[in-house]
Amino acid sequence: MKNPEVTPVMSQPLSPLAIVGMACLFPKADGLNAYWANIKRGVDGITEVPASHWAPDDYFDADPKKADFTYARRGGFLDPVPFDAAAFGIAPNLLEATDASQLLGLVVATEALKNAGYGPERPFDRNRASVVLGVTGTLQLAIPLGARLGHPHWKKALADCGIDPETAQEVMDRIADAYVPWQENSFPGLLGNVVAGRIANKLDLGGTNCVVDAACASSLSAMHLAAMELATGKADMVVTGGVDAFNDIFMYMCFSKTPALSPTGDSRPFSSGADGTILGEGLGMVVLKRLADAERDGDTIHAVLKAIGTSSDGRGKAIYAPSDDGQEKALRAAYAEAGVSPATIELVEGHGTGTKVGDAIELAALARVYREARPEGRWVTLGSVKSQIGHTKAAAGAAGLIKAALALHHKVLPPSIKVERPAEALDGTPFSLNAAPRPWLPRAEHPRRAAVSAFGFGGSNFHAVLEEYQPTKTAPDWDGRVDLLALSADSSPALEQLLERHLGAMTFDERRVACQQARAAFSPTAPHRLVVVLDGADPIQVLQSAKAQLREGRPAWSTPDGAFYGEGPCPGKLAVLFPGQGAQYPGMGRDLGCLFPAALDALTAAEQAFELGSLLDFMIPTTAYDEAGRRAQADELRATDVAQPALGACGLAAWNVLAGFGVAPAAFAGHSYGELAALCAAGRLTGPELHQLSNLRGRLMAGDGGDRGSMLAVRAPLAAIEQLVAEQGLDVVLANKNAPKQGVLSGSTAAIDAAERACAEAGLDTARLVVGAAFHSPLVASAEAPLLEALQSMALAPGAEVYANTTAAPYPADAAEARALLAGQLARPVEWVAQVQAMAAAGVHTFLEIAPGARLTGLVRSVLEDTAHAVVALDASNGKRDGVSDLARALAQLAALGHALDLSSWQGGAEGVRAIVERKPPKMAIPISG
Repeated sequence: MKNPEVTPVMSQPLSPLAIVGMACLFPKADGLNAYWANIKRGVDGITEVPASHWAPDDYFDADPKKADFTYARRGGFLDPVPFDAAAFGIAPNLLEATDASQLLGLVVATEALKNAGYGPERPFDRNRASVVLGVTGTLQLAIPLGARLGHPHWKKALADCGIDPETAQEVMDRIADAYVPWQENSFPGLLGNVVAGRIANKLDLGGTNCVVDAACASSLSAMHLAAMELATGKADMVVTGGVDAFNDIFMYMCFSKTPALSPTGDSRPFSSGADGTILGEGLGMVVLKRLADAERDGDTIHAVLKAIGTSSDGRGKAIYAPSDDGQEKALRAAYAEAGVSPATIELVEGHGTGTKVGDAIELAALARVYREARPEGRWVTLGSVKSQIGHTKAAAGAAGLIKAALALHHKVLPPSIKVERPAEALDGTPFSLNAAPRPWLPRAEHPRRAAVSAFGFGGSNFHAVLEEYQPTKTAPDWDGRVDLLALSADSSPALEQLLERHLGAMTFDERRVACQQARAAFSPTAPHRLVVVLDGADPIQVLQSAKAQLREGRPAWSTPDGAFYGEGPCPGKLAVLFPGQGAQYPGMGRDLGCLFPAALDALTAAEQAFELGSLLDFMIPTTAYDEAGRRAQADELRATDVAQPALGACGLAAWNVLAGFGVAPAAFAGHSYGELAALCAAGRLTGPELHQLSNLRGRLMAGDGGDRGSMLAVRAPLAAIEQLVAEQGLDVVLANKNAPKQGVLSGSTAAIDAAERACAEAGLDTARLVVGAAFHSPLVASAEAPLLEALQSMALAPGAEVYANTTAAPYPADAAEARALLAGQLARPVEWVAQVQAMAAAGVHTFLEIAPGARLTGLVRSVLEDTAHAVVALDASNGKRDGVSDLARALAQLAALGHALDLSSWQGGAEGVRAIVERKPPKMAIPISG
């Protein structure tokens, strides 16, 4: 199809705008942090219709055509919000005559300005501050007020049925009592424009105040007008966004008779299973300023709004039918105005209603524009938050734009939920859907960029282009969902007394503050230590379990749900272990890379050093929605020249996070390739040197064709394996002495075939390893010289103690000796049993395995089964549990054992709960919902 011509609205692009403040209320999200946490975690905010709204038993019927009934009974609904009428100078008796949209709008606008740094304590020119919001039509209050006006019909019907006048009046009074009564404040209370007017009035903002209705594109339409206000100089600041608390039976009936609602009760945008949308309610607002002004004023800038493209469908098939031509015009206008190419956009927050027709038309327009910019490849993450919160109508564009701005700010590509298989229309497009978040790495060629679409009945099309303000992630985006309660005391009774204080009823915020205060007071040198991970739905149950265990009086214990106890002095030194090839799996490092700047920076450095494309696409690939795709991704990551750089990236990212919590081991070690990561963590190799060696070692070990040999794991005592090799005259090497009863043989493929047969005849269990070469054998000795040559430029300066696979002793301090040892390591056997024994003999009691996986943890247990020791794995669940939960468990174990740690920064420390502590309780809180 020929691309529609786009006539620019302005001869010059708009100056970029800064998003300096944001606030929102959405289903299961009482604020901005909760909204972002739900997005990252894929929380489903869709529920049954609550009793506060309407009764499905009264209105539900599965037949979509049944008059005056809806075939839907699920949606996204706001939880009640405590509204402080006194703070806004509203008399309580006026609340009944004021629509919830107006009241909740005040709450969100106040929070948006506060988030921007323009609370009551900061003076600014209020006459230059405007309020422009997207609101559709009249408000929900108009429906019950209008319903009261049916009393003549009630009266006539009752009379026609022979009901006497007195009884008829009683019936009519009872019906009327079910609706809000008319009063002098009802008229302003039901008007949509008063949502903006009440904000301007109560917050004393003297610029333009108005609302705009573009149906489901209303909030982006409002932002478009806000941009015009700033571009023309009419305002210096605009509070803008969308408000929609209209999820009553009337709205359900509107969408039911279109029909557009999902009969199965879920919105599945861009999924093959999409069968309709689901309704949601919410409010989303941003504070916009000209970018230059925001920089001058020292504002926090969450993201930059580059442009909003607009269009109308013109003459279409039907007033409510979407048009790909019309949407394409808006897309092209946006990119022309922003002066950027779609080839530089890596996140698209689609309108994505979940209707088959609507999604297909949207994808057609997107694909044409993006494929023209870049004919090959997939580079864009596509999604729609409607799968999580429903279609919030007038607030839908704001919900998407806030999501995109947060993604840019926190450097995370968010997930999409409810997709079992992507829609066929996605095949061959630049777009992919992700079931889990991905770290958003920077590009050297351009800043991170995102785009947001919103389309409305009547052919209104809007497409916004956003850009990150700064390329670095400056702080973890904590959300309080995984907390650590750390308690320490001089006696067990005193510890139990501390625990009792936390067993009382607490709100989520109260518990966050209590945990932070406890962590600040925690001492790892105290005689008694209890550290509990709170990451489930019922913290009281976890704490009660810990209390029961504490009363048993054992010196050390742990519970499966995340409680760890220790007493007395720290039992010995700590060593950190890094796994070798074979531990990798797709998705490793995902959660730490999404949360921590230190991990993201490590992944970025590895990505930039990688020589075979995108390392992240191998490590944390886009979601494969079928088993064949998942197997293919695992196979690609298994390749030696990919696996080794990936393991280095994952290990260094995890170590940087742990170091940030004060983890300070006495020694390091790594298994096979992991020795390189250990040397880097110990300070003997730099990060760039690690990545250089990882790429080189992986490439050398992968070889360039021919038989590079194979490896065979054998479950038997090492002495028995060695005896078998000698007796059978096998041309193999016992390359890995992993545990007293487990070894790995290396040799040519023919020799390993013979060894496998010999083991089978001897009754020994074996497993063929999927590797690219016979590691730690003479077959890979040719790699030693080039490795040694590369090492000549590296200082290998003294650092922390690192135990060597080859010698089972610490690396020599002399740089030349260390280079020779490291270069020769890949062709010599791994003496892991002797190495672990030597570390234990040197006083190491606790072994902490760095991600990925927990393979070394099991090996250490086997080696030291008769010796007191402790093993901790950072990735204990092997990716099955949230990575932050696994991190919390690892830190909790170390702290309970008495190792020196700094837990004060968990969840942002005192700063992370400052807003909660400073929040003043409302004088009179009245719960308000949609």
